[in-house]
Amino acid sequence: MQERIEGVPGRYWSRQPDGRIQCDLCPRLCRLQEGQRGLCFVRARQDDQMVLTTYGRSSGFCVDPIEKKPLNQFLPGSSILSFGTAGCNLTCKFCQNWDISKSRETDTLADQASPETIARAAKEMGCRSVAYTYNDPVIFLEYAVDVAKACRAVGVKNVAVTAGYIGAEARREFYAHMDAANIDLKAFSERFYEKICGGKLAAVLDTLKYVKHHTSCWFELTTLLIPGENDSPEELDAMTKWVVAELGPDVPMHFTAFHPDYKMTDLPPTPPSTVRLARDIARRNGVRYAYTGNVHDEDGGTTSCHSCHAPLVVRDWYVIRDYRVTDDGRCRSCGAKVDGVFDGAVGGQGRKRVPVRLATFR
Repeated sequence: MQERIEGVPGRYWSRQPDGRIQCDLCPRLCRLQEGQRGLCFVRARQDDQMVLTTYGRSSGFCVDPIEKKPLNQFLPGSSILSFGTAGCNLTCKFCQNWDISKSRETDTLADQASPETIARAAKEMGCRSVAYTYNDPVIFLEYAVDVAKACRAVGVKNVAVTAGYIGAEARREFYAHMDAANIDLKAFSERFYEKICGGKLAAVLDTLKYVKHHTSCWFELTTLLIPGENDSPEELDAMTKWVVAELGPDVPMHFTAFHPDYKMTDLPPTPPSTVRLARDIARRNGVRYAYTGNVHDEDGGTTSCHSCHAPLVVRDWYVIRDYRVTDDGRCRSCGAKVDGVFDGAVGGQGRKRVPVRLATFR
């Protein structure tokens, strides 16, 4: 007997001549017979339509410092309410959240919340924004967009933490509702994307250019450096030159250290020297704001003025030690405009992550 798949109607799909329906949400273009699920596991064909099976269901909620996303130039020091669901549309062998993103058990989703409940909870807890994270929000687009609308209605901003693996039509809707994003640029070779992630680099580069040139969404890039896979000086040189040429020098880049996980436990952790070298290469190629992550490096976590090079936001891990940006987002030393979103209010979330249950907000 065929499994009955419950879910809410999904968008971005088309009928094919062979009777299957094609999910057009992402470049994977899964073609499904009745009762089948896509690779992401959460989008499925039921009753001759596409359904999203995780709408309103979360793997958990936490209040984080926004720097954990990581976003260093979007409301620094503020608190953000973070949540995800289950599944993913990439198959990264190094996934740091594999227990969530690779989950095939939607019954393990621990918390339920309507879009209005999430928005109200964020507002009442003093969170400036909500993050769609832990697994890629692209695959729960309908839920993320509804939450984003509810958040904007109460003055809460929206942040996507994503790999940018999304189709052209869907990304127009998705990024129209996001105020900021951290997008993974996992490597700068098709070989890496195909072998390690089960995807295509070109599709991600298209997303980056779209977000930069056709939206008002502030975004920063993250590359997890994996020894022997994507950390060569030659690849980092090519990547950072492409970013400056195609996106501009003002897009911040975060280079973070890998630790063995999921299907890549046979590799060593990334040496701190590799992460610092990546930052040096980026800066040499014209990237204004280059950061290190997953290593203790106060200099690599500090936002400096691109004009006079004075320290603007000094961080020790996720704790802000000094803040020298004016209320209108300018360097206090030379008056140059600082790229990003600054409004004069610096939060005090610190490095702690606080799990929350939303039942009390219903």
